[in-house]
Amino acid sequence: MKARTHDGGAGDVDHGTIGSGSSACRRPDERVAKFVAEALGGARNVLNVGAGAGSYESVAGTVTAVEPSASMRALRPPRLTRAVDAVAEDLPFADGEFDAAMTLFSVHQWSDATAGLREMRRVTRGPVVVLTCDPATVRDFWLYDYAPEVLDTEARRHPPVDAIAAALGRTCTVEAVPIPLDCTDGFNEAYYGRPEMLLDPAARQACSAWSFVDDGVRERFDRTLRHDLTSGTWDERFGDLRTRPTYEGSLVIVRARP
Repeated sequence: MKARTHDGGAGDVDHGTIGSGSSACRRPDERVAKFVAEALGGARNVLNVGAGAGSYESVAGTVTAVEPSASMRALRPPRLTRAVDAVAEDLPFADGEFDAAMTLFSVHQWSDATAGLREMRRVTRGPVVVLTCDPATVRDFWLYDYAPEVLDTEARRHPPVDAIAAALGRTCTVEAVPIPLDCTDGFNEAYYGRPEMLLDPAARQACSAWSFVDDGVRERFDRTLRHDLTSGTWDERFGDLRTRPTYEGSLVIVRARP
């Protein structure tokens, strides 16, 4: 297992160095939350691995959160339970201790996704729910025309859906999660019809993939997107997205049934 950073993380992002981004840019979206809640199937005792600041924990009854990053644990509001300082690959729980488990926007940051998912399966009696991006489709998004390095990074970091299913080792279903036009959770595809939002450095910082590219990539993206928005080129090519109520991109829920 990869050595943990000074901030405690064991994956490919050191939140103590890059920061957590603007909390205003990553607020849980109630429509995405509904998909997570349905996948958990009403489970009462839920494990949340890579819990971060606790987004989406309201979908479950009793939540045990696991988060290795000290910076992220410090962002958890007082109303939530304190997160356990541990990594996905070595969970300090007994076999079958939880009714269900979830990991949301996190599995791509782990040092060993297969080991972490197997640990989740070990400690869970019921469904294991993974909200993630399908790396096979992340490049099918207009952002690839402006910052291909960012989406190449996303495609490299996210484990293939088949690999997630194999690691969980039970009957799995994969469901696309439609992204609403006014999605409040600011991952890249959340701005599919609001390109101007990604000109805000805080919005980009809230997506960890942008931390893997250099200033030249960010400057080129800003310059070319601004030009195409001013000239109308973006709207000529992608303008129908501005009025599309939902977008089916790479966001999926993988649910492993017991």
